[in-house]
Amino acid sequence: MSMPSTIADRRFSIDRPALIRRLREVLPADALRVEDEQMRPYECDGLTAYRQLPLLVALPENEAQVQAILKICHELQAPVVARGAATGLSGGATPHPDAVLVSLARLKRILSIDPLARTAVVQPGVRNLAVSEAAAAYGLYYAPDPSSQIACTIGGNVAENSGGVHCLKYGLTVHNVLRVRGLTIAGEIVEFGSAALDAPGYDLLALINGSEGLLVITTEVTLRLTPKPDLAQVVIASFDDVRRAGDAVAGIIAAGIIPAGLEMMDRKAVQAVEPYVHAGYDMDAEAILLCESDGTPEEVAEEIGRMTAVLEGSGASAFCVSQSEAERLKFWAGRKAAFPAVGRLTPDYLCMDGTIPRRRLAEMLAAIAGLSEKYSLRCANVFHAGDGNLHPLIMYDANQPGELERAAAFGAEILELSVRFGGTITGEHGVGIEKILLMAEQFTVAEIDAFHRLKAAFDEHGLLNPGKGVPTLARCREYTLARAGAAPMSSTVSGG
Repeated sequence: MSMPSTIADRRFSIDRPALIRRLREVLPADALRVEDEQMRPYECDGLTAYRQLPLLVALPENEAQVQAILKICHELQAPVVARGAATGLSGGATPHPDAVLVSLARLKRILSIDPLARTAVVQPGVRNLAVSEAAAAYGLYYAPDPSSQIACTIGGNVAENSGGVHCLKYGLTVHNVLRVRGLTIAGEIVEFGSAALDAPGYDLLALINGSEGLLVITTEVTLRLTPKPDLAQVVIASFDDVRRAGDAVAGIIAAGIIPAGLEMMDRKAVQAVEPYVHAGYDMDAEAILLCESDGTPEEVAEEIGRMTAVLEGSGASAFCVSQSEAERLKFWAGRKAAFPAVGRLTPDYLCMDGTIPRRRLAEMLAAIAGLSEKYSLRCANVFHAGDGNLHPLIMYDANQPGELERAAAFGAEILELSVRFGGTITGEHGVGIEKILLMAEQFTVAEIDAFHRLKAAFDEHGLLNPGKGVPTLARCREYTLARAGAAPMSSTVSGG
């Protein structure tokens, strides 16, 4: 199995000069990019293996301009792809050759912070970390913390339902968003959720989180803020066997402990990160666990003691507990730097994203080791171990013939195994174009047909982010035949 060679399963007939003329009537002069070299920085997101120039690039400055763009595109039947900071790793913001790419980077205002209600109202271009920085004055922060939080934006977080190292205790984006205001492809303003804790009717707010720009374009988000704990400490436990580390994760949860963070890194990941960050990781360990406790000093001391006992009983060979806030942040800096650290060791890599039951972590790691040998490609493993979310980093060189295809096939097998182990093909990176064919591995034709009907309820003509998220039923049948060995897949990865 592999990624599709193109997202343009469906092409659109667009009068480009007329579209440019209409958009220039509603946008400032510097808000429209029409030349190839001007559009080159927008040709991909974090999935750099696939690049495609859009038809046009628009950079609106406010909701009214976004609305005007959508009304024009709807009238001319021109597709639209929304883009945030482009840190996504599944190709969710990859341009379509016939689409207007709408960058929301200029909608970057924090509109309000209510310290009593513990909420923040922000535009989609606000950086994840900027919310916590602004809320710090009130003793609050925004809990979801993806590794890219220094750059990723709230709009993208909503689109992909992002998590981070603290999502085990504090939830994903969907658990920390109260309201989303957005625009349909027709330019109609819609709101999902409210400032209230609940609302009558269908919970469409949960639907919007993780919808990957297929339903609406987000223009405003109300976020739930969390009080900063009095104290937080991290335990780093070293293991001389990966299976024991996996068992320790299950043991911690089984003991009724819900750590603020519970992360695993294998030997290859540790050896990539430590020379890069100097976080103090054990370079000789086959795997390490980072376990964080937060709360009052008394709560933290008690929980650290319980976690240490479980880790020791699971065969941990060494422990280290952070003794200051600076040291705690240093420990986490290593984990959050895993992706760029691996990037120093290899010309290219694919960062996979799937979930499995916690009890099968050790089994999955052993399977990945076998696949690494099968495809003759190195793989470093980083896990949100507490909720079974795995991020294998498959290293390859796109300049070597066939390596990109092998890397994609390697990743596809990992995701297929995730489903067979009782998990899913995605945890927090979305489907995008990377996993679109694998949707048929997890979902039935009837379920995928239901997805299409839902899409049509918001976007009848399929103009928002076409070619992403949900495969056509024809592609599903093609995948099923290929899996059965009855026919080859008609597409392979194209890098460049």
